[in-house]
Amino acid sequence: MAEDESIFLRAKDRSFKGLTEDEQKEWNGPFYFIQAADPQLGLMKAWRVGECDSGGDEWGEEVQLTKQAIQAINKLQPRPRFIVLCGDLVHAMPGSSFRTDQVKDLKEALRGTDPDIPLVFVSGNHDLGNTPTPDTVEQFCRDWGDDYFSFWVGGVLCFVLNSQFFFDSSGCPELMEAQEVWLERHLQRAAQTPSRHVLVFQHIPLFIHTPDEEDDYFNLQRGMRQRLVQRFKHAGVKAVFSGHYHRNAGGCHDGLDMVVSSAIGCQLGDDTHGVRVVVVTKDEIIHRYYSLDQLTERGLDEDLKKLLA
Repeated sequence: MAEDESIFLRAKDRSFKGLTEDEQKEWNGPFYFIQAADPQLGLMKAWRVGECDSGGDEWGEEVQLTKQAIQAINKLQPRPRFIVLCGDLVHAMPGSSFRTDQVKDLKEALRGTDPDIPLVFVSGNHDLGNTPTPDTVEQFCRDWGDDYFSFWVGGVLCFVLNSQFFFDSSGCPELMEAQEVWLERHLQRAAQTPSRHVLVFQHIPLFIHTPDEEDDYFNLQRGMRQRLVQRFKHAGVKAVFSGHYHRNAGGCHDGLDMVVSSAIGCQLGDDTHGVRVVVVTKDEIIHRYYSLDQLTERGLDEDLKKLLA
């Protein structure tokens, strides 16, 4: 058994132990979860020195920020039902000399998570490479679990997707096709299966501000974006949560909420290191971004606590 297998439950066989339909298909009242993104160990120094491709030889700042986030989350009452990390777990691309140590140090930083709070891992472009290959996908799965899967929490159906396949699957077309077949089957079933809400987690946003915006490094190309928007809406998806942008953005369009959350680690805009608290009620998905200092000092705002009462 690998050293960290007893620490992290991993998605396996496209599902997540303890969060299956049989166990969690019934709605049993409001709950909340934490969405975080881009701890990306190594980017803060690389960004400062302007060597984002080859830099990243120091990551102590990101380790401390990750530990601060976990310590603050552990103290929240009531506890979140899960934490989802929406990709770019480390900065070093597959094959980088810094990769092994960054993965090791992130796992160590996450080790302090309350064992009653499941950690759900999403793959990002730095975790897989900008053009993923079968080898880089296999390595991610060894380190963090399946790259795409579904799970249930309190009557809510959740999909975790490998968005790098949507961005550039030229290095692994057969893996992209496998996800497509799996996703289409599960979206069709979601449209016919009673659930309180359907949520999607992926690294790259469908869009940053509006569905008709121009193609960019930080969003999915327009053709792919439009197809996914239509498929998600048909399946009843209420919200898509992502990271990648290192700033808060997004918006609700025609009933689909695209939620873009800034980073635990390096900030590329005016936001601060933080996480998003997402409250799930019978009829709504309500979310608010908290800086790590806010979460550490104050915990949940009173109005969010009232929603959970």
